Amino acid sequence: MSVEDILESGLRAQDQGDLKSALRFFQQGLDQQQSAENWLLLADAQIENGSFAKAHKSISAGLKLESGNSDLLFTLGDLYLEEGKNDKAIMVYQQIIDLDSTEVDAWVSKAVAQMNDNDLVAAEKTCQRALEIDPESAFAHNALGDICVAKNSAQAAMKHFHQAIKLDSNDPQPHLSLAELYYETKNLEQAEHYCQKGLELDSGLPPGYLILGYICLDHDRTQEAVDNFQQFLRLEKSAAAKNIRDEVAAVIDGLKS
Repeated sequence: MSVEDILESGLRAQDQGDLKSALRFFQQGLDQQQSAENWLLLADAQIENGSFAKAHKSISAGLKLESGNSDLLFTLGDLYLEEGKNDKAIMVYQQIIDLDSTEVDAWVSKAVAQMNDNDLVAAEKTCQRALEIDPESAFAHNALGDICVAKNSAQAAMKHFHQAIKLDSNDPQPHLSLAELYYETKNLEQAEHYCQKGLELDSGLPPGYLILGYICLDHDRTQEAVDNFQQFLRLEKSAAAKNIRDEVAAVIDGLKS
């Protein structure tokens, strides 16, 4: 079997959720051919599998072969974001920008890391720089919406989320962000509309079920609320979400009692 066939089998297994097989195929591919691209495939599967330490080793091995590989650098920056290491993520995204100052997604990702690091002024400036490069970047508008939410500027946030949807109607994130904002302003009809649309685009997003659960609760649709809260708990496994998971579990217990 050729390297190409082995890697294709790995990608098929990954698409089908069979990460164990995917990891085995990608490792076999690397055994036959060492390349930055093959290390990237393995690292992506390891991250999806939650094996972050192994992913770091794979990314490092790939970068030793090709230090300026932007895909590997993006994966490394995103991994640092996932781990909450915002300062390291910022450094990696800046490295991508230094290689290509027109790389819009690197500017936006850097802004996200700055926002996560509570540097909202820098995050907004970085995001605006991204929009100077590409005024039609849905990613940048979505990030600016999140920054505005962090600044308690709900109306400005809505404007950016709507623009993000206009530019990329298939991205579920701005739909869910609008759902949350409309819920907070007691506009339950609009909140449910955007929540349902977001979940239609990606049914695996835990925040969507959380928001929808509370919307159903406010509409006295108790069983629907419980179903959505339970789906949230099934999908949300992040350690950072422990408190909200505990809160939701308590709400479910209260509704069932």
